[in-house]
Amino acid sequence: MSPHEQPVVTGGAAPRAAGPDVRTGIEDYRVAFERMSAAMETAVLGKRHQLQLALTCLIADGHLLLEGFPGTGKTMLARALANVTTCTHARIQFTPDLLPSDVTGVTVYDQHRGTFEFHRGPVFHHLVLADEINRASPKTQSALLEVMEEGHVTVDGTTYDVPQPFMVIATQNPVEQAGTYRLPEAQLDRFLMKVSLGYPDAQATEEMLLRSDLRDRARMVSPVATAATIAQMRGVADRVHVDRALISYVRRLAEHSRTLPEVRLGLSARACLAFVRSAKAWAAARGRGHVVPEDILGLAHPILCHRLLLTPEAQFGGVEVDDLVDRLLAAVPAPTDRA
Repeated sequence: MSPHEQPVVTGGAAPRAAGPDVRTGIEDYRVAFERMSAAMETAVLGKRHQLQLALTCLIADGHLLLEGFPGTGKTMLARALANVTTCTHARIQFTPDLLPSDVTGVTVYDQHRGTFEFHRGPVFHHLVLADEINRASPKTQSALLEVMEEGHVTVDGTTYDVPQPFMVIATQNPVEQAGTYRLPEAQLDRFLMKVSLGYPDAQATEEMLLRSDLRDRARMVSPVATAATIAQMRGVADRVHVDRALISYVRRLAEHSRTLPEVRLGLSARACLAFVRSAKAWAAARGRGHVVPEDILGLAHPILCHRLLLTPEAQFGGVEVDDLVDRLLAAVPAPTDRA
């Protein structure tokens, strides 16, 4: 049995009972989550788990980094997530000659009025798809740092808020490295999760081939939620209970990650917050008003893998980050009782 498949042993008193309003909110949340997930599955076949992780990112007020081989559906997943809500969305194709102003916007002088006006860039949408983000220069990549963390953009000394909910969905190709710029650690840590898309299984592949007449599956996805729906779901997730024992567990995972000899940079405080917020949203999607250890363990890989930075020696030695995460989970036992 792998570390993230440990059984939950709930000792002592049961989790505190939720009131009727909270239970109703959790059930409404679960139904809305399932409805959005099912709608997205019409565009991205055989990737239910990855779709639910993307939805969890959106509800947990985070950003998503999609990684996978060419043609595995990274952009399709991002477009499906954008289309499943009535939120506005924009796509930015990152290239080496892309400028920061192409992302955030630019201030121009209006000769007729004699004033400067700010022309908003594509980042002023609810959902922003940054396609092949590692192809842009570090200067352009950094244009996303402020808005991803603080929800606003500063241009020429003036601050402009972006709409809420706001989410950046970035894609990158792990194979082709020529002409790319590796994302800096500060920007990697701002992504709530990194989700890898592998090849579809046999059933999904054959189903896709049988409907080869469908040129654009993402266009088939109809909105089933609004921006207000996402805001309500965020409110429900915020009220999900996390026992102090699980809070301590997340803290111990972070502390132990910083002691691994193969790791030069362990988990930050932002990573711990990501763990807790994601676990709340994940638990509510399963109809629970409280977090259990499986929520933490099941989200460990997408939350931790891009945050554990290996030493040069570990990289040359062929150490895999996924294996390190498994070792970390095995070294720090999950709680079996409430605090």
